[in-house]
Amino acid sequence: MIDAPILEVEIIMSDLDRITAIVPRLPPAVDGVGDYALNLAVQLRQDFGLVNDFVIGDPNWSGDPFIRGFTVNQVAEQSSAALLELLPNEQHSRTTVLLHYVGYGYAKRGCPLWLIEGLEHWRKAGTSRHLVTMFHEIYAFGSIWTSQFWTSPLQRNLAARLVCLSDRCLTSKQEYAEIITKLGQGKHPKVATLPVFSNVGEPENLTSLSERPRRLVIFGGRGPRSRVYQDSQLALQRTCVDLEIEEILDIGTPLNFEIKPVNNIPVVCLGVKSAEEISNLFSNSVAGFFNYPTEFLAKSTIFAAYSAHRLLPIGTWYKGQDLDGLEAGKHYWLGDKYQYRMNLSIGQTVADNAYAWYQKHKLSVQADAFVTYLTTGT
Repeated sequence: MIDAPILEVEIIMSDLDRITAIVPRLPPAVDGVGDYALNLAVQLRQDFGLVNDFVIGDPNWSGDPFIRGFTVNQVAEQSSAALLELLPNEQHSRTTVLLHYVGYGYAKRGCPLWLIEGLEHWRKAGTSRHLVTMFHEIYAFGSIWTSQFWTSPLQRNLAARLVCLSDRCLTSKQEYAEIITKLGQGKHPKVATLPVFSNVGEPENLTSLSERPRRLVIFGGRGPRSRVYQDSQLALQRTCVDLEIEEILDIGTPLNFEIKPVNNIPVVCLGVKSAEEISNLFSNSVAGFFNYPTEFLAKSTIFAAYSAHRLLPIGTWYKGQDLDGLEAGKHYWLGDKYQYRMNLSIGQTVADNAYAWYQKHKLSVQADAFVTYLTTGT
């Protein structure tokens, strides 16, 4: 799902084989944006020889100075001066920065003024400097009693400045692309929309659901998994009955409450696992359960992982909106919505549809899009 045309430009790889990528954090920190950026960097190097040098925006991050062959530096403090010390400073030769933007990744209240000011100074200091921004988020909304309500205007102002500063913009949701277009006031009439890819692999030669153990997985961060157990118990119980589930695996950072059995099926808590281990478990399971707003599934690494492994994705959060090419009942199931029972035959069709949707923006497809945006003139 790449909505912006990128065929009218000429790739000039000979002029650029390194870029500087700014991220909130990288492994070993548990950070979806960092995982996304690292997997993308590996694919860009493998397919095109394009190398990322990483800049970490969190001064408290702890990790190695080299990760998977990429150099890693981090800001000493969250200030524009500290950022400028780590950005390429060539005056006339082409330099490119790829920013993975999510406001809360760079500031506690989602307002990283230091980051935007630093990039503005960097752009003004040279004539051949280019900024490409992947907007994983834009700005937050919230009720009047939340901090998001009070910080939203500043978040929006910073996002607008960043959109206008960027030479090219990408994002994960069509709705976000439309917001970016408005914020850019004509600078970005077309914004590429790339739903996120799986951070735990994209295996081939997957077996059918009927050949797999009757295993259900619950995967993700603390928040999404907590909601499954606390808010979706009835749907989870029904799913286990319909699919004759025999084993439930909980994968992710341990939760701070006891997880009780579901229909007398103990939940096996595996904790944090490697991508390879998770991929193997997914490839040998029939369903993945989630509690996540379905209108945001295009930016969910949980849903991407389920889809990439041809699992049957089952959720409960639905507001009647079909967005980003995804349709309830076709690409994912809703455990609390339908009158008729789910079975593996129906589930296989849904899993196949989710898998086919995913193939349009899998990691190699995204690398093709990114390399064009990163290595062409404005």
